[in-house]
Amino acid sequence: MSDLLRLTDDGLYCEAGDFWIDPWRPVRRAVITHAHADHARPGSEAYLTSSEGRHVLRLRLGPDALIEAVPYGQPVFMNGVRVSLHPAGHILGSAQIRVEHKGEVWVVTGDYKTTPDPTCALFELVRCHVFVSECTFGLPIYHWPDPRTVFAQIHAWWQANAAAGRASVIYGYALGKAQRILAGVDASVGPLLTHGAVERVNAAYRESGVALPATEYVGGVADRARYRGALIIAPPSAHGAPWVRRFGDCATAIVSGWMQVRGMRRRRAVDRGFVLSDHVDWDELMRTIEATGAERVLLTHGYTAVVARYLQERGLQADVLSTRFVGDADDIDAIAEKA
Repeated sequence: MSDLLRLTDDGLYCEAGDFWIDPWRPVRRAVITHAHADHARPGSEAYLTSSEGRHVLRLRLGPDALIEAVPYGQPVFMNGVRVSLHPAGHILGSAQIRVEHKGEVWVVTGDYKTTPDPTCALFELVRCHVFVSECTFGLPIYHWPDPRTVFAQIHAWWQANAAAGRASVIYGYALGKAQRILAGVDASVGPLLTHGAVERVNAAYRESGVALPATEYVGGVADRARYRGALIIAPPSAHGAPWVRRFGDCATAIVSGWMQVRGMRRRRAVDRGFVLSDHVDWDELMRTIEATGAERVLLTHGYTAVVARYLQERGLQADVLSTRFVGDADDIDAIAEKA
């Protein structure tokens, strides 16, 4: 089987179609899986993304970027190569990139999850010959709890803090995780306040038609007594910053798949850790790989060597692609507001 896609110094390149997928350097044409900073970098001449993701990608790249947005499943032809975008379930607008040429089909996942999420389209299984997949949480220790259980835990924690007259500061990535938290909590418990970076992304989600509860930017709160009993959503980069001091004696928590690892909460110096990830866990990863029917699997980021060896031992052709994607890393980037 030929290499329809190959790694170059600029990123993952399709020579037949003359485009790159999530390039890490400026290129002529970039096809973007989603708007997180390690997958969507500024400077390219033209971008292709999903219609659902155009507003968050615009927020990432700025007003001057040339962005073409297409609905999920609608093909775009580049030099005879058929390209289509399919829901990845990671964040709003996230897409798997299906590339077809001369009967050969490759699928590049970007980041993805198969669990339903009210803030983005549900993951769509796309069969292919070659599956280019992330494996951020590619170890058997990672098994996600039911999100309903996690949100029940968040509510109980928030209510206990409110009863004690304390603010509840919860950390989640400004793009994607924060909106998933907002969509899942019970807004009747108390005020929902946000860090500036989160509120900017909220605006892009609302512009995209995603229903979120009413929120208020922390910087606009005149009466600090309103902090008591509030749930305050902020990016992980705000933890430990002077920004947090305004809340006085507050409870802190982080929402992440990494919280499944014992001791991670202490390492992050927060009071609570809630296990909620926007990536596939081990079982979801294995089920997805099998269901694609792929003859070959390429792993882009995460526990790539472990997953590749596991698949090889089960008779599948699997290899590691050394990319610059980082998966579930702190989203400290141009949209983060020092507030």
